[in-house]
Amino acid sequence: MNLLDTLLRCVGTLVAFLVLPLVVGQAEHKVMAHMQGRLGPMYAGGFHGWAQLVADGVKFAQKEDIVPAGADRRIFRLAPAVALLPYLLVLLVIPVGPDGLVGQAVDAGIFFVLAVMGIGVLGSLMGGWASANKFSLLGALRTAAQLMSYELPMLLAAASVAMAAGTVSLPGIVDAFHWWWVPWQLIGAFVFFTAGLAELQRPPFDMPVADSEIIFGAYTEYTGLRFALFLLSEYAGIVVLCGLTTVLFLGGWHGPFSDGLGWLWTLVKTFALAFVVLWLRVTYPRLREDQLMRFAWTVLIPLALAQLALTGIVKVAIS
Repeated sequence: MNLLDTLLRCVGTLVAFLVLPLVVGQAEHKVMAHMQGRLGPMYAGGFHGWAQLVADGVKFAQKEDIVPAGADRRIFRLAPAVALLPYLLVLLVIPVGPDGLVGQAVDAGIFFVLAVMGIGVLGSLMGGWASANKFSLLGALRTAAQLMSYELPMLLAAASVAMAAGTVSLPGIVDAFHWWWVPWQLIGAFVFFTAGLAELQRPPFDMPVADSEIIFGAYTEYTGLRFALFLLSEYAGIVVLCGLTTVLFLGGWHGPFSDGLGWLWTLVKTFALAFVVLWLRVTYPRLREDQLMRFAWTVLIPLALAQLALTGIVKVAIS
């Protein structure tokens, strides 16, 4: 039974990893089509453009797989997998529902999640350096600078929730959740979610991959399915970020009839946040590189420190 249970958890996590990012990708086509009046994504396959994602997959599969002549071929080919796999590992430890509905419970869940997500930057660095392209290398360096800058406010915001719950275990944080945490931890939620968007290089924090300035950043030389893997890692990152925000700040599976429908509440909250991510893409203009750095160090970090101080005051007052 232990072996069967482990196998079922691994298969469930793998299915979620393969399906949920594609659902987010399909939703992005439709959300952008409605908000910006784009006609193309509404026609593929007939009704409401249901086959747009299939068309994209066929397009990527048909494109020629090109490796630059001066590239480090082994590192160039390995980079997409390094960028994608950390999100699979993170999905393993995100609790979906009560009574152990999680791929693998980890006692130091917050530390594990933040450490593994930090590995993703290596994929961009490897791809940019191995491409033998100065534009790709510039994009990779910008990506590394941005991710390292936004890692600190993200960690501080997560530490605030751990302090409030008295544990660094993700299921333990959800178990300790109370409804009045939402306004109390609102600043931390904003910092965590915003820093996560910057780490995913999602608009308006997408200067490292700005197509109008540096072509497509570290991924300029990638084509076909390898480029599709980088896009898949972005959508998988959206799922992971929204799932973590749900678990840490929105109570995870807590809601009406949570004993039986806890998993549904987790998914509803996660996809509601994913819609916000897509909404932001069509709403705000791209920030310049100096604005990105200034926002991290002069806005998000002070807010995260203020949230930590508030959490400490409230904990002392309660005790």
